[in-house]
Amino acid sequence: MSSANAPVLHPGLSQAQRDCLDGLPLAGHHVVSGPPGSGKSLLAAHRTVHLALTGRPTLLLSYSNLLRQLLDGTLQGLTVRGAPAVASTVHSWVHRHFGRDARSTDDGWFDWPALIDRAAASYGNDDPATPHLVVDEGQDLPPGFYQLARLLGTTVTVFADECQRLTETNSTLTEITTALGRSACHVEVAGNHRNTREIAALAEHFRTGGPRPETPGRGGRLPLVRHYTGQAEIVDHIVTLAAQRSSHRIGVIVGSSRTAADLMPRLERAGLAQEPQMYSSAATSGRYRDLDLARPGVVLLHRASVKGQDFDTVVIADAETDAACDPTAADLRMAYYVMITRAREELVLGWRGSRQPRHLEGLYGLVRTA
Repeated sequence: MSSANAPVLHPGLSQAQRDCLDGLPLAGHHVVSGPPGSGKSLLAAHRTVHLALTGRPTLLLSYSNLLRQLLDGTLQGLTVRGAPAVASTVHSWVHRHFGRDARSTDDGWFDWPALIDRAAASYGNDDPATPHLVVDEGQDLPPGFYQLARLLGTTVTVFADECQRLTETNSTLTEITTALGRSACHVEVAGNHRNTREIAALAEHFRTGGPRPETPGRGGRLPLVRHYTGQAEIVDHIVTLAAQRSSHRIGVIVGSSRTAADLMPRLERAGLAQEPQMYSSAATSGRYRDLDLARPGVVLLHRASVKGQDFDTVVIADAETDAACDPTAADLRMAYYVMITRAREELVLGWRGSRQPRHLEGLYGLVRTA
């Protein structure tokens, strides 16, 4: 296949998304940025399939295993027979490529300079097994990864939003583009196809930088700030939401593993129509590792795993865990920007304690209270 643009293979994309996809040549390195709800993960999957049609292996990489599961499901619905496209975490890919020599470092990553030296030794060989690499939520990966990817990938396409950096080892758009080399092309995709205007307006309160995203065209209810007297009341509220919205995917996001460990058995005993699911990054297999993200019902997960996910209803269950934080701190604002923008239709920000957390104050006109 020539380096001309690949055709649009699948329906369901907006015009802005199609324009973005059609504007990416099959050759070269590219960085695609866009706000939450612009469809970056969906575009990453489409881009992966387009590149796979060249006949080379194509990998869709992410930092999070839960996001990998979501991307794998999307690929299954898009993959064309004979086009080898696979979703993988970055850690798994590096371990498969380098084996035991890919030793972990104190930050949970790898000795990037050592791996780069090894990759450079074989750089330039025209090996048909050298894959195309597509990266989703690329802001969560360190610059060293992109220096390595440039050597190990025939092409590298990165989808990222630097306003959603949740990991301690992350990259700005400038750092990603610089690591990929001067020829790397940066394009933007606009639009918000996920949130209501009301949810997007609250998210805007927490946004830390970058251009102001477009206002969604779809309206809905104001997000709810709700005080809970304890865990039992949180569970009762979640059970009520699940009963009233039986077709909804309800994401319950917590900032504390202790909260998750207490909530899950309560939800399991609550008699929900659909068995609740929980994701734990500590699980290596089984029900807390492999989730069915497409079915309705309650999914309990830590805020560190929400990147790339979306739910009809989102309940942020323990906002009081951030009560001692500076409400103007960039890390806190970015975390809430990410969590809030996971919600499609309805959003609840819950807290316990005797005093409302400071970062939930001053939201007049943006929320309702209960």
